[in-house]
Formats: sequence, structure tokens, C-alpha cells
Amino acid sequence: MRLDERASHALVHPDRASELLSDLGNMQVAVVVLAIALVCAGARGRRAGLPRWWLPPAAGATVMTLVPALVVPLKEWTDRGGTPAVPPGTGYYPSGHTATAMVAYGAAALLLLPWLRTRRARRGLVAGAAALVLAVAFGLVRRGYHWPLDVVASGCLGTVLLTLLALATGRAGAGLSRSRRRSSSGTPSWRSGPS
Repeated sequence: MRLDERASHALVHPDRASELLSDLGNMQVAVVVLAIALVCAGARGRRAGLPRWWLPPAAGATVMTLVPALVVPLKEWTDRGGTPAVPPGTGYYPSGHTATAMVAYGAAALLLLPWLRTRRARRGLVAGAAALVLAVAFGLVRRGYHWPLDVVASGCLGTVLLTLLALATGRAGAGLSRSRRRSSSGTPSWRSGPS
């Protein structure tokens, strides 16, 4: 028996908690959280007078739309069967719920990080996003909806997409950093508008 199957057999224990955790990867939950972060990041960037305030929210929305555009063809190509806990069928690899959760919660964190003032708040945001993604992954495997490898593959895909988002928004965030550096030297802060 493959390592993936052995791990799944050891972890599967369908219960209400695992069902609820896996539901955090639903589009109706994760994408709504991302949409709120997109609006907040855009509003903050516009109020701060950033020249391309729209770029981070647009990039965040774009990487989210890439999830189904990449996951659906991969599911069809791999044609992998599900665990014994789900009805017979194929299309379980990679996990769409895990990819959705990772990109939505990860992108939300990346977009909001520049606007948090304290290191503690930034760490809390990153830890919260990571905890949500891990909760979804655990819930999916524990409930038996996915093999562990399905979830790991989606984690890899999510990492690539979040890296692209970080690269795309890095320059836009640099304007915010420069504005904050100016504010510490006595010139107008980003809150009072461009100088």
C-alpha cells in the first residue's frame, strides 16, 4: 500500500468537526474573506494616495481566478479516484478546497500586511491565515474527502500562486514603505496624503 493511502487510513475519522473545518475551504467562505480584503486594501491604498492603489487588489483577484483555471484541468488530467470514504469517482487530485483556502486566505494576508502597524499584528495575521489553511487541509483528510497527497499538491500550487502575487504587488507595496519612511523623518505621513 502506498504511503499516501496508509496515511489516509490512519487519519480518516469522519466527524462533524472535520466537516466544518473542510467547509472553510468552500468558495462561499474563503472567497468572501478575500473579497473583503480586496476592498480594504484598495480603499487603504487609494486613501494613502498610492499611484497604483488598484494593483494589489487586482492581482489578488487574478490569482484567485487562476485557481479553478488550473485545478479543473489538473483534476481531469490526473483522473485520480477518491478515498474509500467518498462515492466512487475520479477528479480528486489536486484538492480544489485546499487550493481555494490557501490562495484566498494567503492573498488576503499578503494584501493586508502592509497596512498593519505592529509586528505582533502582522504575525497574528500570517498565523491566522496559516491556521485556516491547515484546518481546511486537516479537515479534508480527516473527513476522507481527499488523500493527503491531494492536499499537498494543492499546497504546492498555492505556494506558486502566492509567490506570483507577492512579486506582482512588491513594487506597489514599495510606495507604501517609502511613504512610511518619510513619515518617520518628520515629513507628512501616508495618512495625510502624498507629499
